[in-house]
Amino acid sequence: MGIEIDIGGAIGEMVRVFIPHCRETSTLLELDQMVSEPAKWCDGHGLFRRIRAKTLMAIEAKDELLQWQYAFEEICAKTLFNLSDVAYPAPFDDDSPFWVIPLALSFARALGMEDPYSVSSLLQPAVRCLVSGPSR
Repeated sequence: MGIEIDIGGAIGEMVRVFIPHCRETSTLLELDQMVSEPAKWCDGHGLFRRIRAKTLMAIEAKDELLQWQYAFEEICAKTLFNLSDVAYPAPFDDDSPFWVIPLALSFARALGMEDPYSVSSLLQPAVRCLVSGPSR
């Protein structure tokens, strides 16, 4: 018995949490549109390239908040592209989906969000377990 997760929905939920907290939202808004249409996930490679160009500018400007934002956006674009099963251009690293939640949490902390775990409903049961301790 496995657990099935709607990755597009999970990424979209996080993107929509972040949008009101960001001063630059152009590629976040593109991600938000892309997640709801799996046929467009193959466009993730091009979106990644545009985000990477912005990342390099944020590094040059020493803008740490934008660096966190773009790191999250990059990993989301990589994940969506890999899930599209398009063979060319070559897929990104297989572990890309693994990094979505950790980067979202780091970005939430960089934004100063009171509860970084609120970025995803996938994290809520884990938080309740951590707060209340193990069941007996």
